[in-house]
Order: sequence, then C-alpha cells, then structure tokens
Amino acid sequence: MLRKAKDLNGYKLDARDGEIGKVKEFYFDDQSWTIRYLVADTGGWLDGRQVLISPYTLDPANDGRKVIPVDLTKTQIEKSPALATHRPVSRQYEGDYYSYYGWPGYWGGPYAWGLSGYPMRGQDRWSEASRREENENPHLRSTEDVTGRDIQAQDG
Repeated sequence: MLRKAKDLNGYKLDARDGEIGKVKEFYFDDQSWTIRYLVADTGGWLDGRQVLISPYTLDPANDGRKVIPVDLTKTQIEKSPALATHRPVSRQYEGDYYSYYGWPGYWGGPYAWGLSGYPMRGQDRWSEASRREENENPHLRSTEDVTGRDIQAQDG
C-alpha cells in the first residue's frame, strides 16, 4: 500500500523490547524515489538523539494504534553509529551503519535494494557482492527539505 510520508510522521516506533521514539521524517533516494531511512526522534530516551532506521527492520504499520514495529532491540539502536544531523548522510556513514547491523548495502547491485527490488530479510539471502562499497555520494534527500516544493518532469 502506498502512503504519504507525512501521514506516518508522529507514529510511535516499537522495538522488540519497548518504545524507541516517533517517526520524525524520511530520507529518500532522489534517483530511484526509494525510502532509504526513517528518522526516529528518540525524545528523552537517548537524550533527544535522532537515529536512522532502515526498511530492513520495519514491519507493517499498525494504523489503528499509529505504531510501526521495528525488528531491533533498544541496545542495538543505542549502540548504532551516531548520526550527525547537521550534515548529509555520507556513503562512509552508510557503510559503517550497514556493517554494524550486518546488512548488505543497497548500492551494491542493479536494483533498488542492491540485488533485489525490495529489502530482503535473512542473512542467508544476502550476497557478498552486495556488500561492496563505492566512493560515490548517496542521493539522499530529507522529506522535510522537499515538502511544499514543486516537481517538474523532463516533459513538463
């Protein structure tokens, strides 16, 4: 089901062992129009630190409760690489982030998620080929930065 990003803002995020915060915004790839990260505002839990949550870990949203389950523990999130929110997400940060969780990089293949068109769960399905790093900058944009802007295609 397609949803507007703004409709998910404010949804609670539940880790395996408790609430971790709320959806603040999303980062998307401006070439493939793929959501790469959900930005979690952790409130007082991590002294207001914002963390990135990959779609690799998201379960379907519960719209009735306005909750998105996250298949991580609070400790995993707390020890994840810190995000410098005043700078763009670099490929180096993404490499550290994906290595920390043991996930394949989405940039290591021809499809939206590397060797697949969607984020695959299960390490047995990941290929070493999808873990290679490239020195290019990611094409990530914040939903907050583009809200209210016009979009124009090449043909109008």
